[in-house]
Amino acid sequence: MTNNKKWDIVIIGGGLAGLTTALHLSNNNCKVCLIEKNKYPHHKVCGEYVSNEVLPYLQSLGIDPLSVGAKKISKFEITDAKGLPINVNLPLGGFGLSRYAFDNLLYQSLKNKATIVFDTVEKVDFDKNQFNVSTQRKDVYNADFVVGSFGKRSNIDSFLKRDFMKQNSSWLAVKNHFEYDFPDDTVALHNFKGGYCGLSRTETNAVNACYLTTFKSFKKYGDIENFQKKELSKNPFLEKFFSEANPIFKKPLTISQISFHKKKPVENHIFMVGDSAGLIHPLCGNGMAMAIKSAQIFSEIFLEAFQNNNFDRDKLEEKYTNQWQNEFGKRLKTGRFIQRVLLNPFACKVGFSFARAVPSIVPKIIEKTHGTKSV
Repeated sequence: MTNNKKWDIVIIGGGLAGLTTALHLSNNNCKVCLIEKNKYPHHKVCGEYVSNEVLPYLQSLGIDPLSVGAKKISKFEITDAKGLPINVNLPLGGFGLSRYAFDNLLYQSLKNKATIVFDTVEKVDFDKNQFNVSTQRKDVYNADFVVGSFGKRSNIDSFLKRDFMKQNSSWLAVKNHFEYDFPDDTVALHNFKGGYCGLSRTETNAVNACYLTTFKSFKKYGDIENFQKKELSKNPFLEKFFSEANPIFKKPLTISQISFHKKKPVENHIFMVGDSAGLIHPLCGNGMAMAIKSAQIFSEIFLEAFQNNNFDRDKLEEKYTNQWQNEFGKRLKTGRFIQRVLLNPFACKVGFSFARAVPSIVPKIIEKTHGTKSV
């Protein structure tokens, strides 16, 4: 069935970037259709720590994470694989909020302002300066512009034949919520051979534990329980956590084939936001803020053209690509460098020794992977 209605913009994917883009645009009289495969609220594999760099922007959209119990975070702890810690203050601070609550907070604000469709997109066709977005239920949505917010890896990436899908993706992530005595104001990053695990408290007082590891490191243990007992537990902080913490979910959430290969911010005339445009290593603790920031960048560029009725597609695509690269290019490069250091035993040992001798270097590195507070 083809919808007779034509939209200014169709957004594929209702994660943080998609919801924020939809809210920003619909607040400014754009006809927005957002298509998301899962109904809200739902949990997602995610670190659930957000830098305060996006707080003023969220507040400008009428979104206050603290209103639903987000934890104020001001401290950062990192340990090497042997459990030797470094503790510093976060330069900007941040907040801890589950994706279950955060996505739903945005959805509740958006649902009476935009059309939200729960379905799976299967095809996106661009012809004669117009998009036709086809879904699993055989509906077709017509729009002048499309935003891709379909996450780290999607069937749409395959349909679009994006380059990164042809390359090996050897990472997997595991997440659960736990009952555990953990400080509200701290986000921790504990390293182990082949990966790292983040801990922070959420609005329900549960501790979110989310770790990323290479498949090579994981596969010799066969399953999650063995991997946690025999590999993660070599870090005494993680040994204590996983032996004492009580899991809240019946079984952990997992995702695999995570790719950190470079992506393009615009492909097939689709404006990519969030992880669809580029994925920062979770060890930088800033993927959620980057998703929201990318939504802001796109929305401001689009609204300027919308309000002036000046849609030069080529110029819009070039402008967004340039601004996205200016905002995130160095962050991603720094993230890739940090990951290489942490996964190399010798480089990691040298890096931690230097950081313990000069702890002020850690906040400076954090600043390289974060933006500044601005609306």
